[in-house]
Amino acid sequence: MPPKAQAAGKGRGPAKRKLAEEFPLGEVLTDTSKKSWKLGAPIGQGGFGLLYLANDNSSKSVGADAPYVIKVEPSDNGPLFSELKFYMRAAKPDLIQSWMTSHKMKYLGVPKYWGSGLHEKGGKRYRFMVMDRFGTDLQKKFEETGRRFPRKLVLQLGLRLLDILEYIHEHEYVHADIKASNLLLSHDNPNQVYLVDYGLAYRYAPEGVLKEYKEDPKRCHDGTIEFTSIDAHKGVSPCRRSDLEILGYCMVQWLCSKLPWEDKLQDPLYVRDVKLQCRDNVSEFMSKCFSSQDKPDELQKFMEEVKTLSYTDKPAYQKLRSILEAGLKSIGTKDDDKLEFSSVVSSNGAGPSSSAKTSKRKKVVDYKEESDDEVVGSPAKKRKSPKKKGVKERKTASPKKKAATPKNTAARPKKALVEMGTQTTPGLKRGRGRPKKKAEPVDSE
Repeated sequence: MPPKAQAAGKGRGPAKRKLAEEFPLGEVLTDTSKKSWKLGAPIGQGGFGLLYLANDNSSKSVGADAPYVIKVEPSDNGPLFSELKFYMRAAKPDLIQSWMTSHKMKYLGVPKYWGSGLHEKGGKRYRFMVMDRFGTDLQKKFEETGRRFPRKLVLQLGLRLLDILEYIHEHEYVHADIKASNLLLSHDNPNQVYLVDYGLAYRYAPEGVLKEYKEDPKRCHDGTIEFTSIDAHKGVSPCRRSDLEILGYCMVQWLCSKLPWEDKLQDPLYVRDVKLQCRDNVSEFMSKCFSSQDKPDELQKFMEEVKTLSYTDKPAYQKLRSILEAGLKSIGTKDDDKLEFSSVVSSNGAGPSSSAKTSKRKKVVDYKEESDDEVVGSPAKKRKSPKKKGVKERKTASPKKKAATPKNTAARPKKALVEMGTQTTPGLKRGRGRPKKKAEPVDSE
């Protein structure tokens, strides 16, 4: 039963793990390749780890413009060790560069792994990992723009994510936790976006051998509840179609501001059942999210294509790209490599204004390492979802009702954001309303 699963998730892990102690400025860490890294100011703290600005030149002080960040956690915690498996296998700089060259890509939004190791301090051992520094996350941008992204931007983000997912899928992994708070803009280039936090990454095809479909009641609803796949709701290990299904939900939410099941996230069985109904009738699902004149045909086609995939199928990535590119063409534009997050104030092919109809929507608050958010995932902490009225009421809400709610939007507390130099970035936060998950899937072989 869901209540038992939630209680179990709530009681394991966090209470047994230790919080990393803060290191002094200038502390030097040496990775496994004997390269030295100097720590600067701490810029984020999660449940079990700290994130620091860092420099690879130990003879210089670390300033606010440091190009790297280092995540540190007690060596016996486990989450960072688990995520390191993904980075060491699939995110080495030369591996990413080789892929970009062979596919003639300008950039690929997968964080690079620069090093890791163990560090002893005061008789205690700590694990650390070095990664690139990033800027703000898309969840913050989503809130700033009234919880709606322009249609062009949504389709561009979909194209970027297809590139990212094809890469990690071809390197035997699935992400399993795509969402706006796990998408970070580059620290130097606001037109580049990176998918971070591989805490739930799963090796679906170790040594090229595909995992078999198997339902496990103990693993039901893993992931971020509003976006997680139907497979995850059934306790099945994630696969390639799972990532694409999650991407579909994200794109729909970014356009219409709220998914049909978001009023009852505290009831995972309800969420699962509504998703099943939406998969069975994608057209009806789109009608719940958009007015008839604003319905984005390309998103319906995208989800219909994903619906045809079996558990072990390899997706037709190029076909999915073509669907999104056709969507751009239908609104008289194309992918110009510029991400514009301007606030949506009128109909933009995405239904009514979102700021009004989602004023009570909760924010991501649970912590995850900013480098998670940058590149490292931390253990999933569960967030309690506020009780809300049912989906039916949201569907039939009148414009007058929507107009009365914006002040609640402004009143929502902002949590779990940390400063990264001069930019605000998601600080060590985990998904909203998600059941707790162990870190071991990334080690599955």
